[in-house]
Amino acid sequence: MATCPPYPTHPSGPADGALRHAHWWQRTWVRYGALITLLALSGLVILALVREQTGTEGFLVGLGLAVLPVPLLIAAFRWLDRVEPGPWRNLLFSFAWGACAAALIAIVANSFATRWIATATADPSGADTLGATVIAPVVEESAKAAAVLLVFLFRRRDFSGIVDGVVIAGVTATGFAFTENILYLGTAFGTDQLTGDSGIASVTAATFFVRIVMSPFAHPLFTVLTGIGFGIAALSAERRRLRRVLLPLSGLLLAMGMHAVWNGSSTFGEYGFFAVYAAFMVPAFALLTWLVIWTRQRELATVRTELPAYVAAGWLGPAEPFALGSMRARRIARDHARRHAGKAAARAVAQYEAYATSLAFLRHRGNRGRAGADFVVRERELLAELWRRREVARPALDHAARVTAPPWPAAPPPWPVHGGYGHPAAAYPASYPAPYPAYDPAPYPAPYPAYNPYRS
Repeated sequence: MATCPPYPTHPSGPADGALRHAHWWQRTWVRYGALITLLALSGLVILALVREQTGTEGFLVGLGLAVLPVPLLIAAFRWLDRVEPGPWRNLLFSFAWGACAAALIAIVANSFATRWIATATADPSGADTLGATVIAPVVEESAKAAAVLLVFLFRRRDFSGIVDGVVIAGVTATGFAFTENILYLGTAFGTDQLTGDSGIASVTAATFFVRIVMSPFAHPLFTVLTGIGFGIAALSAERRRLRRVLLPLSGLLLAMGMHAVWNGSSTFGEYGFFAVYAAFMVPAFALLTWLVIWTRQRELATVRTELPAYVAAGWLGPAEPFALGSMRARRIARDHARRHAGKAAARAVAQYEAYATSLAFLRHRGNRGRAGADFVVRERELLAELWRRREVARPALDHAARVTAPPWPAAPPPWPVHGGYGHPAAAYPASYPAPYPAYDPAPYPAPYPAYNPYRS
């Protein structure tokens, strides 16, 4: 039987009595039930409102056209999140919140505010312009930001940096844009039915071109600014409370400002829309895309930098930090496991990669004094998950390291080699400082059985 590496100590948790005597509204199933009920009711109400404005036929046409960009946008955000993929339940919640709750808040609040302004000023056209350029950006971005805030507060372990903020905000905005596009496209189709227009000259075709072809990323682009604010706040130390409040608010204000400029482009003249699109939206989209990809590369570098400490402690194999710090090596490891042991093994390797990445990010925050009070508990949980999957994941990662390693340099490296696969990254000094008390030198028997991917 293999000897388990040194295991971090586990502080005493809450007493069982405290859990038994928790109030009923603190129970997980109550919170989940309340959230699902809220989203379901919001969905039914927004469905009724949109169908009332577009008619049944217009609603079906709008639905069929509005759904087209959704898979592409979701896939793009999921691709950005490949280094440390978050759980699907967070994405489902974000999309449902954007499509149901945020859309309902926007429709009700925008309509009420526009009618109130029109009544107060006796200027309906001016009220529509003010509502589109001022009221709508504030209401809509605030409603979408609520989803990011909820994940940030209640799913804190899944929200560790900028990429997580971008993904949650982008998926929320994708859901919001989906519902809004149904409304606009369905209304345009109803207008064409009344006027008898059809083909490329129809209002439906023009609306489809502007909203689906040219600017499917508009709403995600606005809300991503809010997500970046929350992501930077997540990287800040918990004691910096003012910073953790001001950063999300700054991102929200930027999102509102960009949204207002976009909505006001039609008031800038005949070519105002195209001018704002070319001079403002496209550069902003390119800049944010570069920022997110650069951040993802930084995350991979963090994995390569932080995981060698666990190699020295015996938790990881010598080649694993190199393999886990490369997206190509990760893919090769999953493919290797799938070919030799089936889909269950590939899934276990993917889980191993995700847990190892979370462990590297946790240690990175700890090294900079940003780890929370539950650092040791969280580290123990992640190491336990890795240890259970080691027999499946390590051979695959070793194979990936051998395949992706460049040739040896001409001169031998100046540090001792403990076992490598032709790459300096697979060798580490014999002693590696472990600044955390979690690294107990006393052997500790493994409390978990080896992971069996085929066990039901």
